[in-house]
Amino acid sequence: MLRVSHLSKTYRNGKAKAIDDINLEIEDGDIYGFIGPNGAGKSTTIKCIVGIHGYEEGEIVFNGIDLKEDPYAFKSQLAYVPDNPDLYEFMTGMAYLDFIANTFRIGKERGELIQKYAKQFGIENDLGSPIKNYSHGMKQKIQIIAAILHQPKLMVLDEPFVGLDPKAAFDLKEIMKDLCAHGTMILFSSHVLEVVEKFCNKIAIIKKGKLIASGSTEEVRGNESLEARFMELFNE
Repeated sequence: MLRVSHLSKTYRNGKAKAIDDINLEIEDGDIYGFIGPNGAGKSTTIKCIVGIHGYEEGEIVFNGIDLKEDPYAFKSQLAYVPDNPDLYEFMTGMAYLDFIANTFRIGKERGELIQKYAKQFGIENDLGSPIKNYSHGMKQKIQIIAAILHQPKLMVLDEPFVGLDPKAAFDLKEIMKDLCAHGTMILFSSHVLEVVEKFCNKIAIIKKGKLIASGSTEEVRGNESLEARFMELFNE
């Protein structure tokens, strides 16, 4: 389980909270959608969870490991895919994936995994080219493959479908479902409410740094579509 308890982070000027008293629980096999408008605090929350941002209040605990007490053990179990690919572009795709595999001490199985996911995303013939020559979508695919090579127990994605063509978006959803079937839990933010509604078993909605709804998709949505419920909450 990932447990986020009373998480708060203050802006640099110290005058206002970027996120305020966030509470989330994500369990094995969950696909948890995290939605809200731009500037609501989605990316800030995510960056706190993966250890990029510090936070003044609260706890983030994954499988009994507190992020602040043992960040190395905490981060070794997760994968993070930011909203914009941040790669070593002087490397080839294969060199970068090998570098990530070395970082996580992945053995002989790395080659099979790389080929499996590269073929699924249709970039197996591009791995020998420098990343600087890749399109945005190809960079996103390399970033996703790098994130899942060590078969993480927790996967955190910030707008993962941006830049992906429909086929690649479908392939990513299939990969995410397969990971969850083997016990991985997934938290991802998205502006595409239709995807969140159909794909996630749990949803949280954030507004101005505070959660205004969270729980199972059915509980959050009620008798309405997610889009209708989302707009209703934001107009209150």
